[in-house]
Amino acid sequence: MITASHTLTLLAAIIMFAGVATLVWLALALVARLAPRASLAMACANAMAALSLTLHMLRGMRPDALTYWTGDVAAVASFALLAAAVSAITTRRLAWKSGAIVVAAAALLLLAVPYEGDLRWQARVVNLAGAGLSLGAGLTAWRSLSASATGRRTPAPLSLPLFLIGALLLVRAFETLVHPGGTPDMRVPTEFNIAFLWTALVLTLLQNATLAFLVLMRLILRIERLLERDPLTDTLNRRAFDHALDHAHAWLGRGRGYALVMIDMDRFKQLNDTLGHAAGDAALRQMVKELQPCVREVDRFGRLGGEEFCVLLPDTDIAGAALVAERMRALVEQTPLRWLEQDWPLSASLGIAEAERGDADANTVLARADAALYRAKSQGRNVVQP
Repeated sequence: MITASHTLTLLAAIIMFAGVATLVWLALALVARLAPRASLAMACANAMAALSLTLHMLRGMRPDALTYWTGDVAAVASFALLAAAVSAITTRRLAWKSGAIVVAAAALLLLAVPYEGDLRWQARVVNLAGAGLSLGAGLTAWRSLSASATGRRTPAPLSLPLFLIGALLLVRAFETLVHPGGTPDMRVPTEFNIAFLWTALVLTLLQNATLAFLVLMRLILRIERLLERDPLTDTLNRRAFDHALDHAHAWLGRGRGYALVMIDMDRFKQLNDTLGHAAGDAALRQMVKELQPCVREVDRFGRLGGEEFCVLLPDTDIAGAALVAERMRALVEQTPLRWLEQDWPLSASLGIAEAERGDADANTVLARADAALYRAKSQGRNVVQP
């Protein structure tokens, strides 16, 4: 036999877990500094959920103005904060405005509806608003996790708990049409409320665990990025570029060719000696920035050392590489370095090479591109040579 103690115990369990989750997310945000904005939003989401359920349990024992309207608004706010946290974790952008609008609209609607009778309309407002926010967050997470910026795939089904939470809230809103008298009060010992609370507890555990996993994955990807990136220009370092080049060469035997564009900034030593190494670093960063529009998502842009860079162009022949290299040369030339109130002209020499089936390894192609770069330097610089 289901008694009131069963529903109260489940409510207390959810509140306790939400409280513990609040402390854990606060520690991640303030102590570990792991995705601090997202972790702080998750801490607030769990705190709001705990507050809402606590006020729900106190209905009839504390002033109605506190336990009813405030508790319902806190419930909607918890879903808005959850959506903001999901956005910050998966897209690295704290999208809070749409959630704030939903919370404000729900608060006004709840003020307009008197808290009398069976409270079915209040339940519909809270559950439909929460369902909309959860499903929206699920769609955002699904799209973002399908393909990351690094080309790696993160399992999109990790967003499934958000869809399940949204579906659960839709079911509860629909239940107000079937049994309007008992559904709004989760303390009422009905089979539906017991099933709802058990499901809510499981989904709360699952959602917090999933988002914590995504935060840790984000940290791992950040560490991996630091290991394969040049700290000055954020291009691939030599080790990472060589790995990408070897991978491209392995596909050469399967009919997928590639080309290389070697880039060397002209008169870099003179720039360093005249303006200083800080200016040289700024010049390299500026050149990389100017060249980025020429680099496709499938291309690999790496720094080989000093002022020498290389771009790997998959599925590109020598003619295509020449077009890309000429555009790069023009972009570097047209923007001088502005340093200490003076302009320093920049230019680059470029050598191009196309992989051939007879090439034993990627170093052979790289050596041809380097030889072409040497010819460009010897012919007066600021030119492209095949």
